[in-house]
Amino acid sequence: MKFTSPIIALCVVAITFTSFRDKPSTAVQLVNLRTEMLTNPLGIDTRKPRLSWELASDQRGVEQVAYNVLVASSPSKLAANEGDLWNSGKVSSNQSIHISYNGKPLHSRAECYWKVKTWTKTGENEWSSAQHWSMGLLEKTDWQAKWTGLDKAFPWDSVTKMSRLSARYFRKNFTAPKQLQKATVYISGLGLYELYINGQKIGDQVLAPAPTDYSQSLLYNTFDVTNNIKTGTNAIATVLGNGRFFAMRQNYKPQKWHTFGYPKMLLQLEMVFTDGSKQTVISDGSWKVTADGPIRTNNEYDGEEYDATKEIPNWNYPIFDDRKWLDAQLVKAPGGRVVSQMTPPMKVMETLKPVSVKQLRGDTVIMDMGQNMAGWVRMKVKGDRGRKVTLRFAESLTPDGGLYTANLRDALVTDVYTLRGIGEETWAPSFVYHGFRYVEITNYPGKAGVGDFVGEVVYDQMQTTGTFETSDRTINQIHKNAYWGIRGNYKGMPIDCPQRNERQPWLGDRATGAYGESFIFDNGKLYAKWLKDIQQSQTAEGSIPDVAPSFWFYYKDNVTWPGTYLMIANMLYNQYGDKQPIIDHYASMKKWMKYMQGKYMTNYIVTKDSYGDWCVPPESPELIHSKDSSRITDPQLLATATYYHMLQLMQRFATLSGQTADVPGYAALAEKVKAAFQKKFYNPETKNYSNNTVTANILPLAFKMVPEGADEAVFQHIVDKTMIENKGHISTGVIGTQWLMRWLTKYGRADIAFRLASIRDYPSWGYMAENGATTIWELWNGNTANPSMNSQNHVMLLGDLVVWYYENLGGIKTSTENPGFKVIEMKPSFVEGLTKVHASYQSVHGLIKSEWNKTGSSLKWDISVPGNAKAIVFIPASSSAAVMESGKAIPDTETVKFLRMEAGNAVYEVGSGSYSFSTGK
Repeated sequence: MKFTSPIIALCVVAITFTSFRDKPSTAVQLVNLRTEMLTNPLGIDTRKPRLSWELASDQRGVEQVAYNVLVASSPSKLAANEGDLWNSGKVSSNQSIHISYNGKPLHSRAECYWKVKTWTKTGENEWSSAQHWSMGLLEKTDWQAKWTGLDKAFPWDSVTKMSRLSARYFRKNFTAPKQLQKATVYISGLGLYELYINGQKIGDQVLAPAPTDYSQSLLYNTFDVTNNIKTGTNAIATVLGNGRFFAMRQNYKPQKWHTFGYPKMLLQLEMVFTDGSKQTVISDGSWKVTADGPIRTNNEYDGEEYDATKEIPNWNYPIFDDRKWLDAQLVKAPGGRVVSQMTPPMKVMETLKPVSVKQLRGDTVIMDMGQNMAGWVRMKVKGDRGRKVTLRFAESLTPDGGLYTANLRDALVTDVYTLRGIGEETWAPSFVYHGFRYVEITNYPGKAGVGDFVGEVVYDQMQTTGTFETSDRTINQIHKNAYWGIRGNYKGMPIDCPQRNERQPWLGDRATGAYGESFIFDNGKLYAKWLKDIQQSQTAEGSIPDVAPSFWFYYKDNVTWPGTYLMIANMLYNQYGDKQPIIDHYASMKKWMKYMQGKYMTNYIVTKDSYGDWCVPPESPELIHSKDSSRITDPQLLATATYYHMLQLMQRFATLSGQTADVPGYAALAEKVKAAFQKKFYNPETKNYSNNTVTANILPLAFKMVPEGADEAVFQHIVDKTMIENKGHISTGVIGTQWLMRWLTKYGRADIAFRLASIRDYPSWGYMAENGATTIWELWNGNTANPSMNSQNHVMLLGDLVVWYYENLGGIKTSTENPGFKVIEMKPSFVEGLTKVHASYQSVHGLIKSEWNKTGSSLKWDISVPGNAKAIVFIPASSSAAVMESGKAIPDTETVKFLRMEAGNAVYEVGSGSYSFSTGK
């Protein structure tokens, strides 16, 4: 992973774009073909899946003018160009993402093979490679399987606050009497599962399936197991862990905790033989089960205990005699609807070697991974049977070198491995994860060394889409910290932290955060899934919780946290060109807006707020929250301004979803809210809002609520507050920081934004790095605040910083009129103090690059624009004549068009391809 973050000082510059003029080529290749933004997915339940592709070429100005999609029921038909399921014909269109299938109705289990041909301005291109998807079980009647489990605890379990429940081991033998053609497993194992056939683990996913509110929806996964089944007797087996289904705290604060019961599964194995006959194996009462296996407890907060002396040899092979095991029970269904998991699973995405193992005391050592991470440790060990090795996890150390665990609250975060005592043993937990940099290892036999352990980084499988590097070491370190923090908090849903007794999907943490994250990771599928979680958590009256899925019952009815629901949908449209979430969730969003208006709006002011501008830098180092009223923004201002912004989004959403009749109503209400807001909060004499905090002023500025002609005066208060009163430091919390960096830049003070991004004293992101942080802290003063709330791996305080990195420093921003980077706005802030910024982003249309370097008064700027996209490029120059491309004057061509001079920039429209612009000497 390469981290870069460049910004350069604005001067008379020369910009150069590197071209491929010396290597002309007319070849256009279709790459990265996806179904529902997934590569060759199995078991999807979207009846009209959407298809996408990218156009790759070393040619400039590649623009699709038509396409032809073929979908066939077999590879042979597709190879013969027979689209028996769908032949779109030649469609005149430049659209290459989210093309909806429009062929024959697709039924359960359907196998679909597809390819696409495109035409560009230079003519017809070759067919793409063949791709595939399969349909899942679309109808309730497709499921013959029964919910199967073991609804009781055992003497070694403890169904109490600090719950302990052993894993359930299920197995069944079955016979495949003939030659097999195809075998497919559909499984929902709750809370978490591992699946085996004939002793082999199926798939490399971990912590599956993704968590949901199980009373609303239950996710199943699909596997092709054709090669795992042999003719004759076979064994299919599962291990069920607790996950979020059997909650981490039992019989404790029932008004807060949502728990769903004992683990259970729904499994269906379908076999098709070469003679056309079929056979199905289902979960039911014929299975055998035991809870007396090696996983003695598994609790996401407290850890996993594995006793290798309790291992059951060959338990998942056909030869095992299971007559002494219990009969599996038919159990009550969880209540939710069974649907396909349309997001990639969690996996071990990276491994880390420890940097040191040091003696602490006696038989205890401290291992340093060198990086705060989320996942687990895989251990190699050799010793006597029955010996217990204990691993405890923490993010930092106490002054005496021991683990600092005060900030973990009552989470025990302890794994225990009991040795089998036969040769070298290797172990890692199956159903828990930890957030940690340091590991305390006790009772390890012999001398523990760095070669005996490896850290396995666990998060949702997704592409790293962004790289960012600058000439400033602080910005580079913060970007790297953000990278580690963001992926550490992807766990089938975006959570707030991975280490303490919380780990909840708080909405407010991601309002703008998800937007920045989308530059670094391909998180579109994860956040589309999360919108469904939020929708399913909405009450009948319309209330949206602060945590969704609602594992904690937090329905506090504020605007700023639930408003994330709308902001994520807007992000998915802007960044990925995907308006389907807006269409799917429009009715629920409308319901929430009406609910909040009806219950909490008085004289067009929203009177309810819960969290304020959460976590502003406090006046004293030990405080979590400021008690200084001059730092605290009026909660009603926050709520009303945010509601106004939601009305702006709803006007856009109504148009996009075809509900145009709703637009006038939203617009009229917005005007009334704006007028009431001005009357209550605006000071016309001083031209500032409320008590003049940065947040109080920046929200109406960002939301276009400021009276005409007063923008600059309001903005000057932000400048003065930041540079004079706060001595060039940040003073905003979670809400204000979402808009701070971009609006400082928009109003011409990118220099202040750069200062905030690059300083290393308190309060700042750099202060975290200066004090050893390798992720992002929950608090600006996370090293001194009360330990009850100072997670060292939170991402909420990033605000719009990552967006600012890529859009305002890197110059990679989508046009909101042409979303999904169909048209790219490339307008970096070449700020004083940066001499280079190298950024790249893998968009849904392809790879975008922006690399600028400044030397003295000259600027060289290399960019790449993906096929079937364009860019509007702003080059600082006194005139168009001062701009060179590939070292030559720029003629007005079809691929490089001079548009205008604007605010000291020569503005060009460029087609796809690579360019090198330069100005200056």
